[in-house]
Amino acid sequence: MRHARFFVFTLAGLALPLLDGNAGIQLVDIKSVDPTIVVELRYGGRNNLTGRPLYPFGTPALVRPEVASRLATAQAFLRHYQYGLKIWDAYRPPSVQVKLWQAAHNNDYVANPAIGAGSLHSWGVAVDATLVDAWDRPVRMPSDFDDFTPAAMWRYTGADPAIRSHVHLLQIVMRNAGFWGLRTEWWHFTITDWPKYLPPDKAKTAAQVFGTRWEGKL
Repeated sequence: MRHARFFVFTLAGLALPLLDGNAGIQLVDIKSVDPTIVVELRYGGRNNLTGRPLYPFGTPALVRPEVASRLATAQAFLRHYQYGLKIWDAYRPPSVQVKLWQAAHNNDYVANPAIGAGSLHSWGVAVDATLVDAWDRPVRMPSDFDDFTPAAMWRYTGADPAIRSHVHLLQIVMRNAGFWGLRTEWWHFTITDWPKYLPPDKAKTAAQVFGTRWEGKL
């Protein structure tokens, strides 16, 4: 059996401008755990709601080790069906969350970093993911990333059977791997036991802000 190698980063010790705030979080590069997972960090380029890169060039997709392990489980299942995961975002520094809030200023979708725990991305417990085919090509999904329209809702209501099949597969696989989705973003997934990875006061506040497993913010 091939053993995955974990490269652990800590916010206190890694000299990257990407890693600010929430000192002490242990993070791993998703590609070091499962190199078959496709990574396209949208905030590392211009194709995002701000129209400019928010991450340094070459930034890896970082998450807590437990999140990476669950992503690998989801990936293994998807490969049996000739699909795979693409990660659009993973750990997000609080400073980047501030920039997103300034760009969107829409509390229905983007978590205000000044309130409570901010975004769960900034705690390494959430990812934004979509599907690719067996050749790592994008497949048809309900919307693009960061689409703040009804098309982004968790419950797909369109008439396209291919899109319905794709989004349903992604949701089922991620649920079975230990993730919850969000009502307003079909691409956003948080590990089910996320509260234990936050300080108790932050977890309590976040639970009040984010509500149930079907509700939440970018």
